[in-house]
Amino acid sequence: MPGSTWQAIADLAQAHEILWPRDPAAAPAPGQAPWGVHHDDPPPYNRLRGPVHARGPQSGVVWQHGRELAAWGEPDRADLTFSVAKTYLALLAGVAQAQGLLPDLHATVAARLPGIGFDDSDHNRAITWGHLLTQTSEWEGTCFGVPDTVDRWRKVAQDPRPAGGPKGGARPLQPPGTYWEYNDVRINQLALALLHLFRAPLPQVFLDCVLRPLGGGDGFAWRGYDDSWVELLGVGRVQSVPGGSHWGGGVSISARDQARIGQMLLEGGRGTGRPLIGREWIEAMGEPCAIAPFYGRLVWLNPGGKAFPGASPQAMFMLGAGGHTVWVDPGLDAVVVLRWLDPARGPAVVRRIAAALEVS
Repeated sequence: MPGSTWQAIADLAQAHEILWPRDPAAAPAPGQAPWGVHHDDPPPYNRLRGPVHARGPQSGVVWQHGRELAAWGEPDRADLTFSVAKTYLALLAGVAQAQGLLPDLHATVAARLPGIGFDDSDHNRAITWGHLLTQTSEWEGTCFGVPDTVDRWRKVAQDPRPAGGPKGGARPLQPPGTYWEYNDVRINQLALALLHLFRAPLPQVFLDCVLRPLGGGDGFAWRGYDDSWVELLGVGRVQSVPGGSHWGGGVSISARDQARIGQMLLEGGRGTGRPLIGREWIEAMGEPCAIAPFYGRLVWLNPGGKAFPGASPQAMFMLGAGGHTVWVDPGLDAVVVLRWLDPARGPAVVRRIAAALEVS
């Protein structure tokens, strides 16, 4: 593939950077949108609860057959990645299973971890690890000062269903496993459960078990909220981390490290020649949720190739607010990372990249 083709794709993407200020503390300039998504929440939840930092420019990385075809912007800059971090929680759950800490996804969380918010009602006691990993838990409660009701009726762009009601509205709860909802509070509750399961800080586990074995980790950080500290008996004070940057905190990571993680998924959980996460776990991440076939285990899917035109039907996507995409495509044997791209332009860029990969 001529370099001019990739340069044209890079030019297209860079011409459509997300309309957020680069400095989270800056007021939006004319034509810009406010930085972040917390401002969409009702008071007093429309504020940041953890640290954030200035971002880089629109950037991208394209790998195919395990080698880099193109990169632009600042691919080695560790930037916030918002809900791409949700998929990292699914990978950590895979690490836990490989270590014998999570033998049965159909077991209830309360049976293993009493006292952290899963045994306070009959409703929550029925929640399994599988429910949490597919966003079907319907967990009810408050996690580090934010109630799950803030994200009820939440509608995100990739959800093909029509909006059911106003965000934060009084949607009646359904039995666990019977209703799918994109809810960041419940994801944070999953992160808390994984912290108690590992009895070690999740950022350190992720570094030791995933990033460093892949040859990455420079600049990586995974920060929690100012008040998300817990005491683990025999361990001490540890910070629980969120599965995104909705209210601040979250994962800062480079585009190339994101590509390393995507390549590991392509290779069935292997990295640098050795297994890091079980192949069966990686394959199961891409299995459609029975009640939400557009979603797997904390990844977006492409059934029939319709959700993300140009990508293969086997593709998995890690997505985050602010225009973050990690596209893992077995059909093209490719990994694509896009950062700070205007979501309205995302489909056009994906189609252009897919066409280039088809002939490369």
